[in-house]
Amino acid sequence: MREYIVLRDLQPTRTSEPFGGGLRGRTAGPAPSAAMEAPPEPRLEVENLENRDLREMARDPEVAAIAPPMPTRLIEPRALDDDAAAAAAGDAWGIAAVGADSSAFTGAGVTVSVLDTGIDSAHPAFSGVSINEKDFSGSGEGDRQGHGTHCAGTVFGRDVSGSRIGVARGVTNVLIGKVLGDSGGGSSDMLFNGMQWAVQNGANVISMSLGFDFPGMVKGLVANDWPADLATSRALEAYRANLRMFDALMGLIRAQEGFGPGTIVVAASGNESERQIDPDYEIAASLPAAAEGVVSVGALGRQGSVFTIAPFSNTFPQIAAPGVAVKSAKTGGGLVEFNGTSMACPHVAGVAALWWEAVRSSPVPATARTVLAKLLASAQTGGFAPDVDVADRGVGIVRSP
Repeated sequence: MREYIVLRDLQPTRTSEPFGGGLRGRTAGPAPSAAMEAPPEPRLEVENLENRDLREMARDPEVAAIAPPMPTRLIEPRALDDDAAAAAAGDAWGIAAVGADSSAFTGAGVTVSVLDTGIDSAHPAFSGVSINEKDFSGSGEGDRQGHGTHCAGTVFGRDVSGSRIGVARGVTNVLIGKVLGDSGGGSSDMLFNGMQWAVQNGANVISMSLGFDFPGMVKGLVANDWPADLATSRALEAYRANLRMFDALMGLIRAQEGFGPGTIVVAASGNESERQIDPDYEIAASLPAAAEGVVSVGALGRQGSVFTIAPFSNTFPQIAAPGVAVKSAKTGGGLVEFNGTSMACPHVAGVAALWWEAVRSSPVPATARTVLAKLLASAQTGGFAPDVDVADRGVGIVRSP
């Protein structure tokens, strides 16, 4: 008997003709088929199943995906050498780097969700913001770790003691899903439930600075006396299944766009690369950033007037943003600087909120697909150091409307 996450699509079935017997097919693409009369209705449950139950469940037309829970963790901020940190240091330099300081838009009317370690809702950076919190981790609301508060501050934080930290300071309605506990760890079922909750509550943008902890799962199994090869095989099985689960959930989210504005999901690419050791020591973007339909974000630093790739930033992101010496809200009050793709991700989420507002004020359809197209097409490809590889910065640095 093992624990599994089960994703069902409870969208009502319909027949292909008035008295026919064919059921509608489940749509996981970017738009619903003509046969769909109602949006998908995802439901996530955790069930204990025997192996023989899996095959039966897989035949159920309502079941979109099945996966064993696997550990997740926040993407830990990285330390940098003094020279690299000093080169990027500044008063929230990322705000100007993405053009938010000169944008006519503030994110007003846009609903943003941050799925992380929670938020210090009493921090002055969030004064006047309507915060809807929900704890999926079991450790209670609030942020006792600090990571979620810092990320939220970059997305929509108000000025603190005269310092601007937030990209989209006009956002007033936010959804804070605590999908990682006070230790910074969680499990994939917490994340999936948090995503579903955010979409159901009208999130236009979801920001996630976390990753699936494959090495942690292997270490945990080995610590419980599993042979290393068996532990690795079990963790790989869980990773593959959770990737399929994520893709299925993203497909249902995209299918809902035919019945509403839709949701843009943004995720940090990860901090596992070590270019300071060897330029070729590059790790590819990991889950959830590597899942289909997710905007993956790499981290940038700066040297003088040019942008550089942070040595820790995982390669093959879709877009890049400031992620070195990023100043934002500190749990308990004040400001603190962190380094990481975790810090780059909320820059992109904040700019996405600005683009939502811009698109809504234009004659084009205000949908997630339109906003995403604007977000990617407007990225800046100039201003990078000559040795920056396209594979490391994606379409370029994100830019505000």
